[in-house]
Amino acid sequence: MIQYIWGDTMSKKSNEALKALKKRLTNIQFHVTQEEGTEPPFQNAFWDHEEEGIYVDVVSNEVLFSSKDKYDAGCGWPSFTKPISKVKTHVDRRYGMERIEVRSEQADSHLGHVFDDGPEETGGLRYCINSAALKFVPVSKMKEEGYENYLKLFEKTD
Repeated sequence: MIQYIWGDTMSKKSNEALKALKKRLTNIQFHVTQEEGTEPPFQNAFWDHEEEGIYVDVVSNEVLFSSKDKYDAGCGWPSFTKPISKVKTHVDRRYGMERIEVRSEQADSHLGHVFDDGPEETGGLRYCINSAALKFVPVSKMKEEGYENYLKLFEKTD
């Protein structure tokens, strides 16, 4: 079952903040995260990425997903069974469809959508996320980049 998380109304970024983001992000990153765009399937950085690490919001660097929860859903975008931190969701009725949009908690970046057609053994959810909304931090760089608290996700257990 999809849990709806409703916060205050989505914050609107100032013109200055948007200008700064437009300079810092690539065109596709800006389009996806700030204009609620979608990148093409099978033509993005992480749809078939298999390295161990975490995926963070390209805008705020807030932790979003773990490679441990990533799987190949065959859709052409990175798919995860669950986030490892809080994300916001709400009903998206654009384009004549009803979907559940996923946004980052802190930066309010558009990430993608969540569907209830994921693997049943992990709860049945599929977080279908745009690569352009993500930055990947490999396990080998997590401590260096300040994400050492998440290294425990990758510790080997017997």
